[in-house]
Amino acid sequence: MAKKLKKRKRALKKRVEKRNWEDQPRPVFSGSNIYYEFDGRQKGISNGGIGAVHIGAKHFGLIEELDKSMNILKRHLPYHDSDHFLNIIYNILAGGSCLQDIELLRNDEAWLDALGAPIIPAPTTAGDFLRRFDEFSILQFMEAKNRVRRRIWEEQPKSFRAEAIINVDGSICPTFGECKEGMDISYDGQWGYHPLIVSLANTREVLYVVNRPGNVPSHTDSAIWIDKSIDLVSGTFSKIRLRGDTDFSLTGNFDKWDKNCTFVFGMDARKNLIEIAMGIQSWEIFEKPQKHQIKTRGRKRPENIKEQIVKRRKFENITTEKEEYAEFTYQPGKCEKSYRMVVLKKTIKVIKGELKLFDDIRYFFYITNDQKSTALQVITFYRDRADHENDIDQLKHGVKALQLPSDTLLSNWAYMAIASTAWDLKTWYGLMLPYRVLGKQIVRMEFKRFVNTFIRIPCIIIKTGRRICYRIVGYNDQIKHIINFVQMLKAFHFT
Repeated sequence: MAKKLKKRKRALKKRVEKRNWEDQPRPVFSGSNIYYEFDGRQKGISNGGIGAVHIGAKHFGLIEELDKSMNILKRHLPYHDSDHFLNIIYNILAGGSCLQDIELLRNDEAWLDALGAPIIPAPTTAGDFLRRFDEFSILQFMEAKNRVRRRIWEEQPKSFRAEAIINVDGSICPTFGECKEGMDISYDGQWGYHPLIVSLANTREVLYVVNRPGNVPSHTDSAIWIDKSIDLVSGTFSKIRLRGDTDFSLTGNFDKWDKNCTFVFGMDARKNLIEIAMGIQSWEIFEKPQKHQIKTRGRKRPENIKEQIVKRRKFENITTEKEEYAEFTYQPGKCEKSYRMVVLKKTIKVIKGELKLFDDIRYFFYITNDQKSTALQVITFYRDRADHENDIDQLKHGVKALQLPSDTLLSNWAYMAIASTAWDLKTWYGLMLPYRVLGKQIVRMEFKRFVNTFIRIPCIIIKTGRRICYRIVGYNDQIKHIINFVQMLKAFHFT
């Protein structure tokens, strides 16, 4: 196996290496004598990486946990609960964007052989399965997944378990449907749902996703799910940090959270806070830390075309002239103790064309129980929360887990929870990979790139006796890691 991989790598390297080409008489894409034929003996799939994911799902204990914890189906004719879950999850990992794409896999004999399945549920059967869920069943599923998650966390190095950072936010999921139960109109005029997403920033895993009508505020019932997330990570991680925007600054819960974690929340710039900030005499200049250390010469920045157009057409433009920060002690009305309030003062320059109109001063407030970090570190930590928006975007447009394929609030919630498991499996794949550097890259990797690199591998499927052989016929430079991942899982046993 290793020799074949090295040989393929050498051949590919030789083919793509730089060379001094002479002027070519015809285009590089010159294939013309192309024809198709059908192989009546061999069966193949384009998503050969699904075998490694399926082995992972078995060894992580996900399949066993789902069958043990869930009781959606009373009889197995022929499917078990885990079959339905995996059917939806694997459809997404195979590049499917909706339940209807399951039909392509269902009619692919090689796909069925690859997973050792005589048959898989049809799209309509998958839709009926989603409509069987009630709120308790959805919570059961998320808790079953979290038990698997904790076992994987326990196998990570001690440095991984030093600190857990919990992000919380809501996102509008619009729909053009008119008959979806529970949908409503959001603050920005969109019809749909408003799910709450609580995730672990360290690994980008979705700890909880909660579907809600489109008109509810972001913070509705969020304290319940934040408490569940804190309980989930508290047994594994030594330190817990929680952050969210102004919508989640639920002062009635601060004293409770203060006992279990450190938190940083944005606070609305209310009149009383602005008056306190205006009375502060000493401010420190806020300097943004460099994202990357330049090891060579700095590159010349390209011309800002957008800025040139704004000036030329005399649009009103707002730019930050300077940022300053300070802090003071503040006790919210619903709290029994005082907390640290960090305030950022932005001096904003309003320009029209080349003409400066006026300066504007805006205040941003961050409340925290963190007494060790500097004010600068508190602001930076809060701003890093923006990465959660990237995770939500991946769930929306990469995994397509926040789609609304069904007709009720609960069935769409069930789909969100199940489909987000495809994103979690990507993370678990990276966490359990024996190569730590590559593992971290997979954790941070976009879902589409993960699928293209580790799932879309052409394989011939050969069933021999009790074995299912994936004979790899495609190639990329990560295949050796996939093979090592499978070998590691087969030799590894969770405690």
